[in-house]
Amino acid sequence: MLLDFGRVVSFALSILSLYALLGSAFFVPGSHWDDRLIASFARIVLAACVCLASGILFRSSTDPQVPLLRTLPVRLFFWTLLGLALLFVTSWYLDVYYMPYFWKNLPH
Repeated sequence: MLLDFGRVVSFALSILSLYALLGSAFFVPGSHWDDRLIASFARIVLAACVCLASGILFRSSTDPQVPLLRTLPVRLFFWTLLGLALLFVTSWYLDVYYMPYFWKNLPH
């Protein structure tokens, strides 16, 4: 029972660490994209540590033969990291190449 409670708490901490990564990558007003990228690297490492620890708890409570990369928290980390990387690159591209045209054509 205590191991199941630990799984729930560690999974919630995994989600919260990924949420903090999302916040540092996109929702910091007034900062440049390269500053956000540098600030996000520390959060990526923190989220990876939390998700790997949660994956170890998930693996030990179900079947020790399951690889660590196939546990739910580790898969959630990799999918979130892939999605955030794609969104970050797309946002950076749109900000650099599309937004100057948008701001130039505003009515005065």
